[in-house]
Amino acid sequence: MRCLLAALLIFLSPCAFAATPQTTVLDVQNMTCPVCSITIREALKKVPGVIDAKVDYDHKTATVKFDAEKTNPPALVKATTNSGFPSTVRNGGAKKQ
Repeated sequence: MRCLLAALLIFLSPCAFAATPQTTVLDVQNMTCPVCSITIREALKKVPGVIDAKVDYDHKTATVKFDAEKTNPPALVKATTNSGFPSTVRNGGAKKQ
């Protein structure tokens, strides 16, 4: 019984301490066509810690879900800027999910 309990604790421990994903919205500049959103999404997905990135061409935004222990909004801004699409964090910053 002790072995089962110990094994269960070892297995569940990483899950219990996993960071809560956060989401932030970036206002993205220089998007001139719908294909630009693909470039932005791929640039964001290359950032370690990014879980998901959705880019909205019509609203010129990128909504990014990320692990706050691995990355942060300034790193996301840097990724879009380095790919030719400067961005800023929308008011409110990152929000926990």
